[in-house]
Amino acid sequence: MDSKRDYYELLGVDRKASSDQIRSAYRKLALKYHPDRNPGDKEAERNFKEVSEAYDVLSDEKKRDLYDRYGHDGLRGQAQRDFQTASFEDIFSAFGDIFGDSSFFGDFFGVGKGRRGPARGASLRVEMELDFKEAALGTKKTIELARHELCGTCRGSGARPGTSPVACKPCGGRGVVARNAGFFMLQQTCPSCGGEGKRVETPCGGCRGEGLVRARREIEIEIPAGVENGTRMRVGGQGEASRQGGSPGDLYCDLYVREHEFFRREGNDILCELPVPFAQAAMGAEVEVPTLAGRSVLKIPRGTQSGALLRMRGQGVTGVNGRGKGDQIVRVVVSVPPRLTKRQEELLQEFQKIEQEQSGKRNLWERFFGS
Repeated sequence: MDSKRDYYELLGVDRKASSDQIRSAYRKLALKYHPDRNPGDKEAERNFKEVSEAYDVLSDEKKRDLYDRYGHDGLRGQAQRDFQTASFEDIFSAFGDIFGDSSFFGDFFGVGKGRRGPARGASLRVEMELDFKEAALGTKKTIELARHELCGTCRGSGARPGTSPVACKPCGGRGVVARNAGFFMLQQTCPSCGGEGKRVETPCGGCRGEGLVRARREIEIEIPAGVENGTRMRVGGQGEASRQGGSPGDLYCDLYVREHEFFRREGNDILCELPVPFAQAAMGAEVEVPTLAGRSVLKIPRGTQSGALLRMRGQGVTGVNGRGKGDQIVRVVVSVPPRLTKRQEELLQEFQKIEQEQSGKRNLWERFFGS
């Protein structure tokens, strides 16, 4: 189900690579694939997000251990930064000063040109497995999520209670400084305050001046009826908190649906096969059929042939937008008993004799080759 490339291969490092080697490899690749260096190149954009995701996992000791032992499957249920929906500005802010002189890099490529208001918190992503009926009918799932939240001691300021951050002196609280580059005057993010325009001189003991603390939370997620395999669902505001007082990021849930032993889905219709004895198919009958809502009665018309499709209206899946409902389509498979009793053989021989009389007393071979 998971076709992701190997993270070590993406970064071009050995599986025993050190943190510094992984950081260096990512820095080079991020510079190479950055979209502002490759305008309009969708492949470069995809590569940029892939290597960013690989670095997010391999730079985290716990995630890397899970990945080394179990591969991509080991990360299911683990919150990861979402690089498919994040802006490139969000991606760079997520990795802090990994680029060394990251302020100049950001200004050169248009990432972080001065203060633009509080940045949003990082978005997170989890993978969730559902059984067939949960996806079709909807359900509620409780997941445990590890994320950064505002420090309760300093309320996110990063400063010890009773104190406040002060204006950054090198940039005068503007978050940017001017840099002379030959004939040009470049404006770049202040390296002292990281563009925030203020600095914490007396750090909070609860978060060590970060303003955020790591916390584990149980979150109940409502899965709407009708979601399909591969659906990405957004849960607003359940990502990581912002270090700068902005709104929190979102949580994206990638949903995977297990196959069912009896049902198969096509759009909003449910397909299944139903074995029907020869006698019932020939004479007609009413039989019980499993449906998503339980058991329901299906009428088998007289003379139903094997392979016939019978439709049960309104027994399918409700559309994920709440509009319309599919049907359940039953494919009849006329079953032949593998063993016959003596009485059954006698009755079938009599039936065969009557059939031959009704068909003009000549069988297929006689009609082709003569008597």
